[in-house]
Amino acid sequence: MAALHLPARLRDRILTLAQKGYPEEVCGLLLGRQEADTVAVCDLHETRNVHPDRTADRFLIEPQDYLGAERAAVERGLQVVGVWHSHPDHPACPSATDLEFAWPGWSYPIVSVNSGVATELRSWRLDGEVFSEEEMFP
Repeated sequence: MAALHLPARLRDRILTLAQKGYPEEVCGLLLGRQEADTVAVCDLHETRNVHPDRTADRFLIEPQDYLGAERAAVERGLQVVGVWHSHPDHPACPSATDLEFAWPGWSYPIVSVNSGVATELRSWRLDGEVFSEEEMFP
């Protein structure tokens, strides 16, 4: 089973950002290392949701934000290993849109935020044509 090592301080930062951005979807990139089926997150790269018209249920990361994350990762001997985002008033499960745009090998933590409060954080990884939940540990 795939696993995601997400330190508590980074998990807490994701939850805070997701709550602060409610009722919009909030997103960001994960910087870290991948060894076999385990991803170790070392830092977050905050990004803006620049989706042109559906920020309540879609997200889009500006290409410049992605390039900035790649540069920051390379400077630290890391790589971009995933993208996290929130689901306002929806479960922490991937949507059809999430599946459409997912990249194999990346981790996809999703935060469910209900009425402004983060209620659940689960992580997923694309396994062929479907998402499989990955174990998360601090």
